[in-house]
Amino acid sequence: MNLQVVPGLYTICRLAPTSPIPEAIFESVFYSISQSNDELSIVCESHLAPNDCQREGDWRALQVVGPLDFALTGVLASLAQPLAEQRISIFAVSTFDTDYILVKEDCLESAKQALVGNGHKIF
Repeated sequence: MNLQVVPGLYTICRLAPTSPIPEAIFESVFYSISQSNDELSIVCESHLAPNDCQREGDWRALQVVGPLDFALTGVLASLAQPLAEQRISIFAVSTFDTDYILVKEDCLESAKQALVGNGHKIF
């Protein structure tokens, strides 16, 4: 699998499910918005993240170079397994074309080593 590091430092935010989406996040290089009956989750560059919410910062994003065929299986598993073996937690985001994994900034180099050691390429 080929991956690339997405520029920027990211924050994962949890807001009430009825909260409006903060306009600033649309300026982020990469962002993701998910809503359920229980929450509104936003991933965006840290400097654009709202302050008035539950938040977890200092994440870096790795993008699987895509687009990926929907018939592919095990993509996230092939990334998560070597990271789990190194006790590196991830936050995964999928889009129509590809997958992203976020790791804590202080684990980025270890994550890259674990992934490369398992046959993945990082650009």
